[in-house]
This record gives sequence, C-alpha cells and structure tokens, in this order.
Amino acid sequence: MSIEYAKGLSDEELFKLLRPYVADWFKKKYQTFTPPQRAAIPLIKNYENVLVSSPTGSGKTLAAFLGIIDNLFELAEKGQLEDKIYAVYISPLRALNNDMYKNLIEPLTEIKEQEKVDYNIRVGVRTSDTSSYQKEKMLKLPPHILITTPESFAISLTSPKFSEKLKNVKWVIVDEIHELASSKRGSFLSGFLEIFENMIAEDKISRIGLSATISPLEEIAKFLVGPKRSCKIVDARFVKDIDLKVISPVKDLIHATEDEISEGIYKTIIEEVLKHRTTLIFTNTRSAAERVSFKLRKLVQAQNLFDADMIGAHHSSLSRDVRLEIEDKLKRGELKAVVSSTSLELGIDIGYIDLVILLSSPKSVSRLLQRLGRAGHHIRSISKGRIIVVDRDDLVECTVLAKLAKERKIDRVYIPKNPLDVLSQLIVSASLIRPISIDEFYNIITQSYTFSELTLDSLKATVDYLTGKYGLESNKVYAKIREENGIIKPRRGSRMIFYMNSGTIPEESLVPVYTESNKYVGNLEEEFVEILSPGDIFVLGGKTYEFLSSKGNKIIVRDAEGQRPTVPSWFSEMLPLAYDSALEVGKFRKEVAEMIEKNVDKKIAIEEISRKYNISKHAAFSIYEYILEEYLFTGGKVPNDKFILIEIYDDEEDRRNFIFHAMYGRRALDALSRALAYIISEQLNVDVRISVSDNGFILTIPERTAYRISKIFDYLNPDDMYDILSKVILRTEMIKRRFRQTAERSFMILKKYKGRETNLERRQLSSEALLNVVKEIPNFPVLKETIREILEDHMDIKSSIEIVRKVKSGEIKIGVIGPRRVPSPFAHGIIAKEHADVVLAEEKRELLKKLHEEVIAYLKRKGINIDLNYTET
Repeated sequence: MSIEYAKGLSDEELFKLLRPYVADWFKKKYQTFTPPQRAAIPLIKNYENVLVSSPTGSGKTLAAFLGIIDNLFELAEKGQLEDKIYAVYISPLRALNNDMYKNLIEPLTEIKEQEKVDYNIRVGVRTSDTSSYQKEKMLKLPPHILITTPESFAISLTSPKFSEKLKNVKWVIVDEIHELASSKRGSFLSGFLEIFENMIAEDKISRIGLSATISPLEEIAKFLVGPKRSCKIVDARFVKDIDLKVISPVKDLIHATEDEISEGIYKTIIEEVLKHRTTLIFTNTRSAAERVSFKLRKLVQAQNLFDADMIGAHHSSLSRDVRLEIEDKLKRGELKAVVSSTSLELGIDIGYIDLVILLSSPKSVSRLLQRLGRAGHHIRSISKGRIIVVDRDDLVECTVLAKLAKERKIDRVYIPKNPLDVLSQLIVSASLIRPISIDEFYNIITQSYTFSELTLDSLKATVDYLTGKYGLESNKVYAKIREENGIIKPRRGSRMIFYMNSGTIPEESLVPVYTESNKYVGNLEEEFVEILSPGDIFVLGGKTYEFLSSKGNKIIVRDAEGQRPTVPSWFSEMLPLAYDSALEVGKFRKEVAEMIEKNVDKKIAIEEISRKYNISKHAAFSIYEYILEEYLFTGGKVPNDKFILIEIYDDEEDRRNFIFHAMYGRRALDALSRALAYIISEQLNVDVRISVSDNGFILTIPERTAYRISKIFDYLNPDDMYDILSKVILRTEMIKRRFRQTAERSFMILKKYKGRETNLERRQLSSEALLNVVKEIPNFPVLKETIREILEDHMDIKSSIEIVRKVKSGEIKIGVIGPRRVPSPFAHGIIAKEHADVVLAEEKRELLKKLHEEVIAYLKRKGINIDLNYTET
C-alpha cells in the first residue's frame, strides 16, 4: 500500500476545478478555502481514498462534501444523475446525522436559489429513528447522498431490496473516525466496509475519513482503507493556533483547605465565564458535570451576575430531549456556560464557543486538543483553553500535557484487533447476502485492517461455533448458519436475529443492590460493578457497604458503617491516563529531580520550570516542592519513566502495603498489578487487595509479613503473562459482565427475540450458566474474545508485558524503600484515590494534608527542614 501526504491547491486552481455556480456560491459565502479543503477537494473529485485530520471548525465537512456535490451537479448537467445512492456518510452519532442533514441541505438550497440551478440532489437519513414509511419511500426514490450510522449501514447491506440501491456508491465518508477506530464499533464498520466493497458494490469505492487531531495518521489511514489500498493524508491538525494555560486555583495546593480550593475553582470559573461570551466546561465524570453546574447556578444567582438559566449541563445520562435542547440553545447563543462530561467532545455543531475550561486532567493529549478544538469554531480564530487543577499530581500531569499539546506530541491511538464477537456478526451478514465459501470470506475480511492478522483457524473456530458444532443446544444456543462443503449459508430466522441484535454498543444497565437479608439498597452502574472484588467497600446513597457477591443481575452486600471505602464511587467513569502521556510525566519528574540532585539554586529551578512549561511561579514552586519532598523522603529515589520505586508501607490497621510507583498509566498498570498480585498470592497463600491509579498501584496483604518484594519480577515471565492473567480474570466480576456482552454481540444470547426485548436479568443469569459450561471447552471463541477484550482493550497487557521485558533487561530499574509507617509524598495520591471525587473532596483533602504533615514531621526527625515558603521577587 502507499500512503502519501497531500499538498493543497491555491484558491484560483481550486475554483477552476469546480462548476462555475458552485465556485460563485462558495466565494460569496466563504471567500477563501481552508487548508483541509484545498488539499481534500481535488482528491475527492478524483475518487481517491483520503484521510482528513483537522480540528473542529476548520471546514472538514465541506472539504468532504463540496467535491462530491460538484461531481453530482456535473452528472445532472449531462442528464446522467440517476435515482440511486452515490455517497454514503457514516457517523457514530445520530445527533451528528441530523446536523449533517442540515449542513448539506443548506448549501444545496443556497446554490439552487442564489445561482438559479435547477438540479435536485436529494439527501436522506437512515438510522434506527427513521420510520418504516420513510424507509419504504427511500426504496422507491433513493437519496443521492445517504446519511447513516455504522449499525444502520450494516442492516442496509444485509437488506436484499435496499442493498440493490447501494451497488453504484462512489464515495463512503466516515466521520469522527478517531472515535470509531479505538472501539469495537470501528471493528464492526471496518469489516462491513470490506463486505460492502467486495460483495455488493460494482465498482471501487472512494473512502474518505474525517478525524479530529489524532496520531499516528498512517495507522488511521490503514484503518480506513485496509492494509493493501493506497490513501492520501490531508494533515491539517495544527492549522489553528492554541492559547492554553494551566491554572492553580490557590497559591498553595497542599495547605489550603477544601473550602479554599473549592472557592478558588469556582472563583476562577466565574471570572473566566464573565470575560467570555460562551464557555464550555469539561469535567471527567457525569456526576461532576451535574454538581459543578448546580453549584455554578447557585453562585451566579447568589451574586446576581446573570440569569442562572444561562448555565446548562450536558452528559450521556440525560434524556435525548434535554441534550438536544442544550445543543440548540448553544447554537442560538442563549447560554453563557455549559458543563459537560465527555459528551460534547464529538463534532456536533454547537455554534460559537470562545473558551473551553477543563476541570482537572483530560488524561491524554489527543483528548485535550479535541476539547480545546471546540473553542474558536472557525479556522482563523484561536482555540482558547484553561485547565484548572485540583491537587499536586493533577498540576504535574496537566503541566506536562499542556506542553505536549503545544508541541503537537499526540498519544498513539489504540485499535482493537480480531474481535471474534464482531467477526460472528460479519459471518452471519455475509451468509445473508449470498452463499459464500470460508476461503472467499477469509480473503475479504483480512482486507480490513482490524482483521488483517486474523488466522484461518480462528475464523474456522468461529464458523464452528455459529454452525452449532460445540453442542450447546441443550443450553438453548442454536446454530445461526450452516456449512456445506466449505460454503456458508444462513439458517431460517437468522436474518431477523441479525436485524434485531446486530451492533456492538453494550446496553448500559443499572444493577440492583441487596443486603444479605434481601433488603433493597439502591442501584449501581454495571461498569462500576465489574471492577468490584469480594471485600471491596464502597459508598451508595451516603452509606458504606461491603461487596460480597453477585447473583445474576443483582449484587449482595453487607453494611460496613465506619469503614473506609476502597473503591471511589466515580472510579468506573474516570478516564485512564494514556501510556505515552504517563511516560512523559515520568520524564518530567526525572528532569526536576535532576535539578535537585545537581544542587541547582531553588529560585533558578522554579524560574526554569515556570518559563519552560508556561505556568505561574507559584505553580512551578508547588511542583518543585512536591518533587523535592519525594527526593528527600526516598533518599533521592524519585520514580520516573525508567525507574519503578517499590515502597513498603505499614498502615494504621497493620496491613502491609507494597506501593509500586510506576509511570505507565492505569490500563497498563491494571494488568501488571494483577500479575504481580497473583505471584504474591501464590507464594504467601493470602488474598491480595489491589488498588490501581494512573501513577502506580498498591498491593495490600492482611498483615506485616516479611517478603522480598525486590525479587518479585524474577518470578514473572513476560511470555506467561497472557496465560496467567487469562486465569486470574476468570475469577473476577468483570468476566461475568463482559462475557454477557460478548455473548450478546456473538448472537449467543439474544437481546431481542421474535420482536420482543428479552429481560436483562434473565440474560445475565443465562450468560453465567453458559460461562460455566464454555470454560470447559478449549479455545471457545466467545470466551476467548471476552478475555482478549478485557486484557487488550480494557487493560493494556501489551504495554505491561513490555514493562516486564524492560525490567528483565535492566532498561527499567527497580528500587525499594521501607518498611515505614509514613507513606512518601508520591504515594499520597494513590492512597487518597480511594476517598472521594475531585469536586466534592473534603475527606480526600484532609487526608492529603494529614499525610503531608506526617512527611514533614518524619523529615524533621531525620534532621531535614524544608523551606515551605516561596516569595516572588
């Protein structure tokens, strides 16, 4: 395959390529082309494969559609525009589809009215919201441009009548491809694009990908077109200037009270909101979005600053109507501020935003740039953003992320490989289109980048499962296809099963919580339940409970009043720090520690950090002081990207905690911590409690036991880690929940049957019964995929294996301190993670302060005094 970076044409050259009336309309409305438009339009008019990566507001959509509209007008002029679909636009959001319909209808209407053009180019939307009447109309008179979602696109291909209308498609546009690529929805679409091009389309299709800022572009291009086709890349990721600052809400993050920090956060937000016309505020969790908007409204009302109804909240748990109302008000400029979780990151047109505030770290550079791109919704305006930090770890992390964003160093995207549950749907769909041999299907599906490394054995095992060869009929799992002499054909009823159950988005459900005496307590989100282990303490409805076990779709708990929570209520929603970003945070720690080691004058060091990272001197002092405390406490053993520090800490309950300071992000540490916990558990024959954060993890054993923790990596063979962790996760709550979802995606358990929705609790019970059966079947595809999804997509086992290899080779060094009764400064954030949420954090703040005081007292006993004051001169 060849991947090239495209160069743009001048405005004059581009206007000459367009029909005169299209060019005239464009000149009147926009005057000049944006960089992505200059490069993309000629390629799209020429039917080439193109990936366009540029920020929000840089004219991406028109870059994709103007060439297509122009070519369709040309066909109409020649009397060759037929009643068939020429372009398919696929977006992950139904809301984006409605947006796109408006964005296309407007230019087409204006060209017709202003330029007196009498050609009718039709646009139609086909999603799960489209009525059967509309779908019937589409069959009689199809749109020239079809707007759809990945799921509706797959059903359209499998529909005998509608797929006929797709045979002459010339272009497929995949919007928000960065969002799709990193999930199973992307795997699903990638497979269906190959089925489309190889089994339905009569000609080569031009694939167009539209993406926000992402890296590496070459990999996203391969994801778009497959590993063998060529693709041109339009890299306009950095055409907009950014104005980005990290703000500490108080001068002293460690000694300020929770009230002072909270007051500082809201004071900063209000000051910024008042300076700007419309501000978009991002939190990292839905619960924080609710609380921040509630508190802001109260403060604005109390201070009589402006109408509190000009503040809105937007997150995925709100009803669709409420979300649409907020989006419409934003577009009309009726809101002063909107507080959102991740839900407004994607490119729905929300009109003019002149400032983005991020409350706490966005956890990756690509997410930071994506959120930032929402401000200055125009190519010539600057994207302005402010990150407000909440503690010292947050300050260090955000300082590094902001610098990386300015230097355009973006984390690598993660693309799932060979998901066998998605493969099951692709096999069933292909059989419904026409009988197909296993070999032909294999040649088609391995043209997808997602499935390019699929082995023929894995495909055959999945076909065996779908044909019922594993003998699960007694468990009510019936064959979906038949195989005769290597040819796959559908079974009766499989078309309806596909229509009703295809797609990859798991159903979000609430899990009811009951006490041992069967008293109902409340509900928890399923994502939260899957991270629980027996003995975990959590808060629900203001009370503390201990998790005992789960049974079907309910969990059993006992009262744990007075005990400290071990899992924060918001943990399942928290975004994990990206692996590449975590390494950079580690390098930054090393940079500051080296200044301390070389005895660089404190004032010079602070000025250097402040200048290089564009933060205030007070913020730079906070960072310097934090790393100095760790340096003095550990005797110079400051953990960084090439050095893991293991700290032995005996807590107030006399438990022994092994705190691993490892700068590799939560997904990699999730896998690594479980592998190391397994070794300790096997060797000491005790239960090991695990607590993971982005900067490290704690392995806790019930009592102070002598154990040579420095040698633990000697017992871990990187080649065995996949097998070890596969066994470990078979004992977790997560496997039960994820197996049900994988079984649903594999059509093993049906969400809808004979037109009726099946009961979630019954599906969960069925899946647990099936899980016990298939555990005994070697390499059963649905269980194999569940384990792969947990280890590779949810965790990051590849990076954790790489870490172990580097430890073995000596590239990553290991150090040990302790046992001590006082944890080191870097350990405080990992310990406090178990306490409370960032915006409602009295307990957490008090704990951090108490731990900090213990550190200072410990150092004083050692004869070390730290100057805790900093005055700018």
